[in-house]
Amino acid sequence: QVQLVESGGGLVQAGGSLRLSCAASGSIFSINAMGWYRQAPGKQRELVAAINSGGSTNYADSVKGRFTISRDNAKNTVYLQMNSLKPEDTTVYYCKGEGSSWPQGDFEAWGQGTLVTVSS
Repeated sequence: QVQLVESGGGLVQAGGSLRLSCAASGSIFSINAMGWYRQAPGKQRELVAAINSGGSTNYADSVKGRFTISRDNAKNTVYLQMNSLKPEDTTVYYCKGEGSSWPQGDFEAWGQGTLVTVSS
């Protein structure tokens, strides 16, 4: 069983920064891809940023140039550095991991979410 736990959310003023962390635990062989998603009330969950095992990254247009995703493979942890935050960034952020584990094999796991609030 793989679990993901997010941390780092909180309240920040517009223009400020936050750093989100997501740590995976369990009998993990490898994590091939990790990403951050967000979901506003009444809207579909959307991809914010993703990073694969080769280090390639992908960002939503709305955050490109402001957010940076990175990973620490030794710690099975992914980070999201959020700079120049805007009130529109306010919502719950969810971590997602894909990879291989024992005994379930290939897995797709989600964290419970961490709230980011940006004041104007």
